[in-house]
Amino acid sequence: MSVATPSPLDGLMPGQLLARGVCRHLASHGFVTVEELVPTSGLRVDVMALGTKGEIWVVECKSSRTDFVSDQKWQGYLEWCDRFFWAVDGDFPSDLLPTETGLIIADAYDAEILRIGPETKLAGARRKVMTQKFARHAARRLQALRDPGVRGLIED
Repeated sequence: MSVATPSPLDGLMPGQLLARGVCRHLASHGFVTVEELVPTSGLRVDVMALGTKGEIWVVECKSSRTDFVSDQKWQGYLEWCDRFFWAVDGDFPSDLLPTETGLIIADAYDAEILRIGPETKLAGARRKVMTQKFARHAARRLQALRDPGVRGLIED
């Protein structure tokens, strides 16, 4: 009797599966990404992407109509990025999403950018803060992955 090998997707929530596909797709465009980054107290973005020219994109992953309707914070993310996107699956009623934002259709394996939202360039000081937060977040994640015992020693 063979034992089934666990999938890396086992245990991931629907929004996390969307984020995985988004991150894979953005990597193909030269972006590096982190998930669940806190730009400021009270906000946590699903995916933050950093481009080769320093551009910062925020992607909010919505797995259902209820998930979208209950999100009252998304407009607060706009001041922390150059472009804002929604990522949803192919069955999501995308007509619910504001047309002045970007739209990505995704699954756990890839994504496609259907609409690029308007660019609102961050001020230099804000960009520096966000780039540093991005770097610290990514470094903490890597350190915790390499040494799980350090998790309690580093702040999130």
